[in-house]
Amino acid sequence: MFEGLSPTLVALAVVGGYLLGSIPFGVIATRMGGTGDVRSIGSGNIGATNVLRTGRKDLAAITLLGDGGKGALAVFLAWLATRDHTLPAQAVLTSLAGSAAFLGHLFPVWLGFKGGKGVATFFGTLIAAAWPVGLAAGATWIVMAFLFRISSLAALVALAVAPLYVFAFGRPTPIAVMALFMGVLSYIRHAENIRRLLKGQEPRIGGSKAAAEPKA
Repeated sequence: MFEGLSPTLVALAVVGGYLLGSIPFGVIATRMGGTGDVRSIGSGNIGATNVLRTGRKDLAAITLLGDGGKGALAVFLAWLATRDHTLPAQAVLTSLAGSAAFLGHLFPVWLGFKGGKGVATFFGTLIAAAWPVGLAAGATWIVMAFLFRISSLAALVALAVAPLYVFAFGRPTPIAVMALFMGVLSYIRHAENIRRLLKGQEPRIGGSKAAAEPKA
């Protein structure tokens, strides 16, 4: 699997990807924006959805772009490092870097390993690794959100079908493994949302969140 990839390069991709993913853009944006620590607001999550509850759309946008961008950057740097390698080797290293960035977002070392749910990082990573797959997953989110008006449900469906899109578009197997890895971890982080969905209590987009604050 690691043919042509040196242990040093693999280690740099994994460690570097994790550290990039660990950058808590939601915490940084809210503190620099003067709204306090996002972890003390709403659901306490560090993602863009919770940042939006500060009433600052600009800070939420910064968080969304930052969380997606850090996954994309990890993949891009791994791609640059393997431009003279075989395509299978390049797919392996970019997938490792992307998976590590995703893991960093969920369990950031800077925040005591308490991070977000990774939806934005998932899309950013996937678009960088295989843009048709990322766009297809994003389109799935949009369609599901339009039909059911539930953000978490749209994300869960997109996470589930992403590995299938990898094969549908003929992309390398390591990308599918990465998509599956990210999906499984994000499903675990969405446990509370899944329980509310099963009870019919998950808030809808634009609806009241008084009953239960979803962590995005």
